[in-house]
Amino acid sequence: MSVCPCGSEKEYQSCCAIYIEKGIKAPTAEALMRARYSAYSLGKVDFIMESHIPSDRENLSKEDIESWSKESQWMGLEILSTSKGKEKDSKGTVEFKANYMQDRARYTHHELALFEKEGDSWYFVDGQIQNKPLVRETAKVGRNDPCPCGSGKKYKKCCG
Repeated sequence: MSVCPCGSEKEYQSCCAIYIEKGIKAPTAEALMRARYSAYSLGKVDFIMESHIPSDRENLSKEDIESWSKESQWMGLEILSTSKGKEKDSKGTVEFKANYMQDRARYTHHELALFEKEGDSWYFVDGQIQNKPLVRETAKVGRNDPCPCGSGKKYKKCCG
């Protein structure tokens, strides 16, 4: 028995495998998001391609997806929020964080993903990266500026 990579605590065969391997349609945008994460972590690139909106598949690079999938060690999925995306909806969003390691460095992919339903199938449409760059709240102290501690010395000779 192996736990599903999506973090649901269910067994993989009764969780995301039913969408990835058995072809059952994901009932919600969140279920599809979880299955796509599991597919990335297991190298199931065909599912990632098939669950992308058909009108935009020609813009995908199967090689790039496969490379990211296989060169990363997937550490966990955290669903932060969902908006719509239920069985009766036609659109929905899922905000998530996917944690992974690559070249011994940890990364977090934070995204707001847009999903659309065509017929009875949910598809991933696009995502907006939510990682915000660090913005310094105070001005940078230069080496030759007065030390902010108030000693009267240059920063490089005091706290720097």
